[in-house]
Amino acid sequence: MPVWFAALMGLVQGLTEFIPISSTAHLRILPELVGQKDPGSAYTAVIQLGTLLAVLVYFARDLIHLPVAMVREPSSPDGRMPWLLAAGTVPIVILGLSLKKHIEGDLRSLYVIAGTLIVIGIVMAVIDRVAEGRGDDTRPLTDLTYRDAILVGLAQSLALVPGVSRSGATICMALLLGFSRSDSARFSFLLSIPAIAGAGIFELRGAIGELGRDALPALLVGTSTAAVSGYIVIAWLIKWLGSHDLLGFAIYRILAGIALLIALATGALKHL
Repeated sequence: MPVWFAALMGLVQGLTEFIPISSTAHLRILPELVGQKDPGSAYTAVIQLGTLLAVLVYFARDLIHLPVAMVREPSSPDGRMPWLLAAGTVPIVILGLSLKKHIEGDLRSLYVIAGTLIVIGIVMAVIDRVAEGRGDDTRPLTDLTYRDAILVGLAQSLALVPGVSRSGATICMALLLGFSRSDSARFSFLLSIPAIAGAGIFELRGAIGELGRDALPALLVGTSTAAVSGYIVIAWLIKWLGSHDLLGFAIYRILAGIALLIALATGALKHL
């Protein structure tokens, strides 16, 4: 894999992991656009470790405070948060292991990605309008329950299908449950830590075996680039969602899905 392509993949991974437009979809389409071989789901799972590093650095203070609160004040909102994150992670672990062969195979079809981009874009626009109608009448994140965490975790599991967007699914579910956009994004990003870590570590050995040890420089470049761009996006998005909605992302998804279908229908993109 050329180093420039590895860096480009990492950049796109970092830019799209936390924005609700689906990093998997963009990483699947990118090789087709630049004439490179699709490195596969194992490679994309590994470079997600870069975005994991971005989350760990951005939320470092929380990640130090929450375990301490869990021991000292287990019944407090912060003390319960690690358990809530664990509960929200269970669905994607179970479904991810169960559907692994499909995730690495037929679900990576560009037709599937085009469909999920469009459908989830429409759903996102509807949910965002519902949240807009609620105004400032939102639940604080301290009000999060195990039921909420599991429902958001189930939404996160939808992102096993390329094109759905992990952040988009979790933020939308949190919005439906009554939380603000910024709090929804915050919980979404915290919930991404075990999911991304698990997928990346699980696939690391397989990716090296599949791509060969010569791919190590490409993995390192892609992961590093994803870390830097991912951190910038997290800092921007949490602040931006404090005063903006998701409609622009929804429109982008719909237009991108339609453009992808046109490209496939006209033969501009031929690989499925």
